[in-house]
Amino acid sequence: MRLRIGSKLILSGLIISLLLLLSIYLHLTNGSYTMTVGDIARTLFGLNDDRKLELVIFQFRLPRIVIGALVGAGLGIAGAVMQGVTRNGLADPGILGINAGAGTAIVIYIFFFQGMIQSESIGGWLAVLMMPIFGFIGGLLVALLIFAFSWRQGTLDMQRLILTGIALGTGFGALSLYISLKMNANDFEMATVWTTGSIYNANWIYIYAMLPWIIILGALLYRKSYLLNYFQLSDDSIRSLGIRNEREKAILLLASIGLVSACVSVSGGIAFVGLIAPHISRRLVGNDYRYTMPISALTGMVLLVFSDYIAKTVFAPAELAVGIVVSIIGVPYFLYLLVKANRGG
Repeated sequence: MRLRIGSKLILSGLIISLLLLLSIYLHLTNGSYTMTVGDIARTLFGLNDDRKLELVIFQFRLPRIVIGALVGAGLGIAGAVMQGVTRNGLADPGILGINAGAGTAIVIYIFFFQGMIQSESIGGWLAVLMMPIFGFIGGLLVALLIFAFSWRQGTLDMQRLILTGIALGTGFGALSLYISLKMNANDFEMATVWTTGSIYNANWIYIYAMLPWIIILGALLYRKSYLLNYFQLSDDSIRSLGIRNEREKAILLLASIGLVSACVSVSGGIAFVGLIAPHISRRLVGNDYRYTMPISALTGMVLLVFSDYIAKTVFAPAELAVGIVVSIIGVPYFLYLLVKANRGG
């Protein structure tokens, strides 16, 4: 049995990795400036003196692909954790209000602080770096509020956690819209594009800002992934195994919320990746979260990189926000899962 599951894991990982490579190839070679594989290879290895190619690859396309892959992996992992902890296959990082909290913090930053920071002599790089920092703080603030309202008599009430997340997400979304309506036209457009989910303005500073969180929190969650298998049992059964149920659930949820905050802080509110990726991975490798989690990360990477490729090419020279493309895929899939759950199948 273990050999069979291991074979499915290797085969699934290989197929998804090939799809990821295909998505990266399409993303690199297509766009407003078309290039061949030879052009890309020579530029990557420093054998091409064409400065325009270097600019397009290193300053525009590669950062965008790397951000898409990192955000997709982070949302895929977080989605698997939240579905495992809540025992709810329809749970998604966005449903807990993390996206809305980070989005509101970004809107506040754009409205109150961005112009002030850009006018300082230290230059525009700080203005770029501060945006993900504000987003991260906003996401964590919502997380603390969720935990404060969901903790009852020493236990974490999962139903209350989800309902609190929905309520806070709605409230912060309304606040974000209120502030956005007071912005000038340029800032309003920037805030709207960001909150719908976009990575078109990705840069290496964003990558450096989020990479430590992805590595540290992703490794922590994978190390504790075996606990998610036990959380599918009743609470009494879990306690009989000597597992500190509430403590471990709190650690897993806080780590996944931190992961989502890091992702949302550089990409905006991208929904449904954390919903779709775990479901696809469970169909491929089964319900063991030690295998589901890495496949979910790979699936999230493919979903986001390929969706961003679609977003930048379908309506070229205009671009869609990648969050819109993912939602076009995600809404029908969510309705399918909802109908399936209601039928008990």
